Amino acid sequence: MRGLGLLLMTVGLIGNPVLAQKVEVFGGYQFTHLQPAYNASGWNASISGNFKHVLGITADFSGAYRSNVDFYSYTFGPTLTARLPVVQPFVHALFGVATLKTGEISTSEFAMYLGGGLDLGLRKGIGFRLFQGDWLHTNFNDVARNRNARFSTGLVLKF
Repeated sequence: MRGLGLLLMTVGLIGNPVLAQKVEVFGGYQFTHLQPAYNASGWNASISGNFKHVLGITADFSGAYRSNVDFYSYTFGPTLTARLPVVQPFVHALFGVATLKTGEISTSEFAMYLGGGLDLGLRKGIGFRLFQGDWLHTNFNDVARNRNARFSTGLVLKF
């Protein structure tokens, strides 16, 4: 019983500051270009937990679709945000997995996004991501591709 009380007290002390931090949820449209000639539209969603005023951790998920080829990415990493009164520019480095699905064949490999963007505050707790631009590195079938890009825009909810 004493161990349970100690565990609950520890979780309360550690968890309380974490829960008090700001969480941002983004959802919107994306355009993805993969070399040599894959251009597709889709969706982009992310959730960021801000542990310091300017530093956070972001989990990013996206999907792009064209003809019979689908591209998905699942990445996470650090985000730095300048907390200005009206606009909030940010940069991030996200690492994870990308999946390329052609018909019934699916291939998953390492993916890396380096980029940033600009959020505009509309009202308390609601913002608009004017743009997010990312350079994308993929490595499908042991072939590194570095001329890839993703552009996103959409709504940001802040809790």
